[in-house]
Amino acid sequence: MASRRCFLRLLSSRLAPQRSQPLAPVSIAARTLTSLSEPLAHPAPRALASPRLYYPSRSHFATRSSGDEEDEEEHYDDEGSEEEWGEEEEAVAAKKPSGKTEEEKIEEAAEIGYKVVGPLGSDEKPFKPYEPFFAVVQIGSHQFKVSNGDSIFTERLKFCDVNDKLILNRVLMLGSQTQTVIGRPILPEASVHAVVEEHALDAKVIIFKKKRRKNYRRTKGHRQELTKLRITNIEGIDKPDTVAVAA
Repeated sequence: MASRRCFLRLLSSRLAPQRSQPLAPVSIAARTLTSLSEPLAHPAPRALASPRLYYPSRSHFATRSSGDEEDEEEHYDDEGSEEEWGEEEEAVAAKKPSGKTEEEKIEEAAEIGYKVVGPLGSDEKPFKPYEPFFAVVQIGSHQFKVSNGDSIFTERLKFCDVNDKLILNRVLMLGSQTQTVIGRPILPEASVHAVVEEHALDAKVIIFKKKRRKNYRRTKGHRQELTKLRITNIEGIDKPDTVAVAA
């Protein structure tokens, strides 16, 4: 028993921190003066004892797989920005140069159903009084019944600017009070003249898609580009001089 007590006392004396001897008053004052003269230094960063305290292990409690998380991120990326929904009057974006030759442009315009003549001169007066004739023209995949002085909206026409003169050469039918001419399918000698008034945007259409129980929702907006044409003349039908009526 005594040997056990002696062993514990020896062990406790070795483990106890050694106490520093008290300094003399003169040495304390000298150390204080030297510490005031030296510049203050920031304490060195203490090394981390265990990195686990600052870098905890990842734990996933979600029941969805990683693919669902990617779908959710794509959902927020695909949504329209605030600028897209906030702009009510959106200007028509400038078209980049197509890089096509003049012959390719003429061929592509002819496939749609028009031909660009050139810009309207300042001294020209293409608008005429109303005449009781009508024509059915095809522009792209749409058909329009037009008369002299009418304005129509078509899909954006390429290779033409505002105040350009156009010839709509795909005429399907001509009509008046006395006669009607029907093409098979078009009338080669008939044509309709028009002037480009403006390039504009149609009203916004909302496209919304949803899959229930899949957290899938997509909302997008679309504004179709349009071209406004003013009909100036219809050629290919007999027009008596007495029929014209002043507007």
